[in-house]
Amino acid sequence: MALLSSPRGTVELVYCRRTESQDIYCIQKLIRKFTQKLFGKLNVIYLLEKANLAITLHSDKEEIMAQATFVDYPNWNVTKQDEWVSVFRELDSDIPCTPLNTLFMHLFVAVDEYSVGCCKEIIRTVFKAVPELHFIFLIVPSYMSIGSTLITVFDQVGTIPSMLYDEEFTVHICHRHNHNPQLHIRKARVEDHDDLMPIFMRHDTILKETYGEYFLAELIEAQDEENHSVVCEVDGMAVGFMSVCSRVNMQLLHECFDLGPFHGFCTPHPDDILEIPKEPSNQGSQVSELKCSSLDSHIVEKKSQELVFQEAMESIQKKSSEIIVEELLPRSTSEIEVKLAQDSGMLVAGKLSHTSSLVSADHYAHNLSSVSIVLTEKVNYFRPIYKGASSVFCIQLFCIDEQHEARSLDFMDFVFSLFPDKNFCIISVPHLTPEFVLIQNFVKIVPFNNCTLEHDLYVFHRAGLLKSINIRLAAFSDTPGVENLVNTLTLSKKILEDLKQYNESRSDPNGTPLQAYVATVAEQIVGIAVIKNEMDIEYIRSHYNIEDFIYFSHHQREEHGHLYHFALNPIFRHYTKFFLKEILRLGYKSCLYYPIYPKSREGKFQSSYAHSLTSALHYFVPVRPRRQIVYPLENLGINAPSKEVSKELLGYALNHTNRKLTLEPKITVNAKIVVVGASNVGISFLETLVFCSHLKFSNLTLISIHGLPGKKLLDSEQRKFLANDHCFNDKDYELMSLCSWVNVVVGRMTAIDRVAKHVVVSEEEIVLYDHLILCTGQQYQVPCPTGVDINQHLTNREIPHSSKQRYTGKVPCNHFILNNEEDCFEALTWIRNNFITTEGNVIIYGNTIDAYTTVETLLHIGVLGSHIYLVLPPSTFTYTCFNNYSVENAVADALGAARVNIYKDAILAQWNDGLDPDPIHCASFTTPTKPFRIQCSVFFSFFEKNVDYETFKAFNDACLVYDGRLVIDTNFHTNDIAIRAAGPLTKFSNRYYANEWTHSNFNSKEVGFQMAAAMLNLFDPTLEPVTEPPADLDRLIPMYKGAKIQGGILPGSYHYLQISKPAIPTPLEVHMAQSDFGLEIVTGDVKEGNYFRIHINKYKMVEAITCLSKEPFPASNYIRLFGQHEQALNNLCGRYDENLITDLYSYFKEPWCMALFHDRFIDLRKELRQILSSKEQEDLPSIEQLSHQIEDEEINLHEKPRKYLKRVFQESIYKTLVEKSILDYLHYNQYHLPMYAWPGII
Repeated sequence: MALLSSPRGTVELVYCRRTESQDIYCIQKLIRKFTQKLFGKLNVIYLLEKANLAITLHSDKEEIMAQATFVDYPNWNVTKQDEWVSVFRELDSDIPCTPLNTLFMHLFVAVDEYSVGCCKEIIRTVFKAVPELHFIFLIVPSYMSIGSTLITVFDQVGTIPSMLYDEEFTVHICHRHNHNPQLHIRKARVEDHDDLMPIFMRHDTILKETYGEYFLAELIEAQDEENHSVVCEVDGMAVGFMSVCSRVNMQLLHECFDLGPFHGFCTPHPDDILEIPKEPSNQGSQVSELKCSSLDSHIVEKKSQELVFQEAMESIQKKSSEIIVEELLPRSTSEIEVKLAQDSGMLVAGKLSHTSSLVSADHYAHNLSSVSIVLTEKVNYFRPIYKGASSVFCIQLFCIDEQHEARSLDFMDFVFSLFPDKNFCIISVPHLTPEFVLIQNFVKIVPFNNCTLEHDLYVFHRAGLLKSINIRLAAFSDTPGVENLVNTLTLSKKILEDLKQYNESRSDPNGTPLQAYVATVAEQIVGIAVIKNEMDIEYIRSHYNIEDFIYFSHHQREEHGHLYHFALNPIFRHYTKFFLKEILRLGYKSCLYYPIYPKSREGKFQSSYAHSLTSALHYFVPVRPRRQIVYPLENLGINAPSKEVSKELLGYALNHTNRKLTLEPKITVNAKIVVVGASNVGISFLETLVFCSHLKFSNLTLISIHGLPGKKLLDSEQRKFLANDHCFNDKDYELMSLCSWVNVVVGRMTAIDRVAKHVVVSEEEIVLYDHLILCTGQQYQVPCPTGVDINQHLTNREIPHSSKQRYTGKVPCNHFILNNEEDCFEALTWIRNNFITTEGNVIIYGNTIDAYTTVETLLHIGVLGSHIYLVLPPSTFTYTCFNNYSVENAVADALGAARVNIYKDAILAQWNDGLDPDPIHCASFTTPTKPFRIQCSVFFSFFEKNVDYETFKAFNDACLVYDGRLVIDTNFHTNDIAIRAAGPLTKFSNRYYANEWTHSNFNSKEVGFQMAAAMLNLFDPTLEPVTEPPADLDRLIPMYKGAKIQGGILPGSYHYLQISKPAIPTPLEVHMAQSDFGLEIVTGDVKEGNYFRIHINKYKMVEAITCLSKEPFPASNYIRLFGQHEQALNNLCGRYDENLITDLYSYFKEPWCMALFHDRFIDLRKELRQILSSKEQEDLPSIEQLSHQIEDEEINLHEKPRKYLKRVFQESIYKTLVEKSILDYLHYNQYHLPMYAWPGII
């Protein structure tokens, strides 16, 4: 924010931000003929796509005042983008320009009245945003003057010729020291006290209250060989302060943090014990040793990126490979950072400001491949013992004025000179402290899992001050240096093979262009990267939302690169983004992609080439996968999409970076967010946070009994035990790769300590939290037999009701309750191992849809129908799980045809006639008439779902309000503000008077998304502040609109799908009897296996869909029909009334409806709605306004309203705009929708 004055004396308040796509129109309006002469005729969209940095100034009315675009190579084609350094050094050898410290201005436009002030403000902002930047060059034709605005910041250097033009070009330069100079650092003096105290006191008085009014002067006076105080000075005034000390609690550091990559911050000593004593049982690879040195508890599946970070850890353990630490461009803030010292001697951090920090230093060693680890296993992990002298000093106190905070790193050169024998500088800060400018250049140290310190530790190496890093193409002579860098990596062989392949042929064996780059400092190789051309770019565009980050049409095919290998010495990890930026510049690339492949079923990696080494993952952004249309290829014929789009590749999660992102800041959230339960709600919550590209959540943790779902324990033919709610499937988990971003604790939550803010897992391990998210859901429980002796011939009416009683006895070994894939796999394995498919009876007790899908699964794997007993307990509802007589009758007939035995209204009385129930040999039941007994070999229970008892006990012991379910408010809060909950586990507080509505009535994926959106308001400064709703509205519960879905394969091999709107369940016949029901469209017959029912409500919207078919159908397509207007379905009602539709399955295979299934069709609908609601003609109201006027009877019509609106639409500009929007949509997405024709292709 700055105040600008015009020559006329008017004042304008302006704000600075990154340029956005909606600025393009205003930027083009600001381009004058003089601008085109200076910079050439530019395509602004193309320029912004290829720019490294683009800055916009706007007024408080959001009017664009100025814009400037900066790129890392010259304009006007004065030299090739990879060769400009030598040309500019020849121009003036006194200017030490390098790719690290130089940018080029490719465009500047401004409102004439404020152009000078805007120019200076933009230049000042750029230098503050990029601390390494020292020079900005401006190149213009030699016959042109740069004008009265730019001349105020640029000085002429010389002239250079152009490669394409005959004329010469003048080079102008802008120096940092004229706008945001480096700070002068010196030893502190007592007289600096008066300058520094206002900086401290402006934000906090803790230090003064604790240590007295003159604590700073006393600290300065107390300097000795071990304690030093330094200040940064501007115009003779101290504007920043740092206190450093060489006395560090090394024992505490070694106990709490994994310092192996830095040799424990000690000098090497012959007596150091660095490796675990080798025993035959522990022999294994270096990888396992590194796991032991890095992990202290067996409970954690650290952010797994399939070997990627493990490789990095291996390298830095001995020779050093890159540490995974997020680094993004610093941004000026309006606060002051203050770091406080802790009495214990361990460095602490207190931050007295609320700065939006940028970037998280992430765990660099714990990113191991995901495996479930049993909590009860005890392993004594080895800790290295260091005998050498300490080589570290710490920052005890630090503050700097916000105007100069971008130059915080200027302190480091001076403080290292005060300790010539120390190589490391450390600082610790509370983990809730946003990462401020100084520590963005530090490396975050990984804590051991038993560390309870509420601080994050950061380290900086002396060599990190070197600025002579150079990125260049690799050569044959680099091979020994690269070998030395990567020799401890598991994939070092593959890296060296690709390096050799590059040196020999510049392409891989398939002919794909290959490029290898090395990073050097002082002629020593400190980094290696290997990229190839991305050959599957059409597939990526069609399967991933890459266009959230780029305008695809402005990038040539050869500009897309695939990152295969990346390793960098951790000392220079803060140059990772520079390394990536140089790869793009030198390789003439604009985008890089990195896929993360899932593990195979056997727990091995797919292949070495499919998942190669990179330690730069967290400098990329995860790209959301796109939902794909299931095409009826036999119907489309030659109009089907190309094989490049429709082919099936091994699923992977995609990560991406581009030129715009190389200097793009992220906001780091270090808050410990712990999610309990891998339910659909919990997974949706984590997915939403992970895919926030401008945020980096560094402390996401999931506590789950079986870890993350999606392990593919069962193949597709066996995945039918449980019904499907179509929220997530195995493919979705592959495409998300949550294990790359989320720490996974495998175990059961057994207690919550709200005071200490930690969760107890499996009664022994603790997991700290700042925000606890409870999403455990409800599970099937072991039924509690009534204990009635059936020999007494009692009926259901004569026995006590025991459905609320909890079974506390031993669970029989052949009793199964199926809640997840692991349970299903265990049951299937047991059945096959015990030959249940050929002998013995199976009892399935329950009346949910899962009971029916389990019957079908058992029939499918070979269990005889006559050996299956489906026992249906009395229902608490007046409708079945299908709520459709046609479906119920079809399933009943199928069960009868399979000779499945069915008992209705039966209540479990005893197992084994009251004797030891383990194993179950027989089960007794009572009914409304006479009891019965069944011999059985295995018992499945789907009686009813409830909250697990241990989970309930944890809630109850923590004094969380529980009333049948965990009580929450409309913002997902429990009675503890730090604990949120969502999903079937919860109910709304009674003060809302809405006990009929719970999260069970809504789509779980949408509930998880909404909870994440509510929490993002705490962390995302780009969101508008949330205002408290009026008191009366605060009593309303939120109503979500996503469809509630269930499906599966039912007895008779019926493929079943039910889609409905969120509602309080009522019997279908009651619903149809209501006056506002609407109408239903039904084709086919359940007996023929082609039943399709659509419910159209009174507003002509699709409200429910029921499918029952003998043949598989594209369920994901049909889900997209929910909420559509019947006219969007090609006038569905009219065609049905005219008997033109006899089979809805065939109807929705026709080419015209493919656009309805497209993932961007909802965007088209929003765009069309916006057109109709906007006022496109000044003399006419919008179509939406006309509709309201007709409804309010403000217009006297002589014709029917529909006819009038249609006539107005046809005669106005709206028809043209709507048609253009639809055609643009079809044209832009033609790779998915080639079956549509548009003008110009016929």
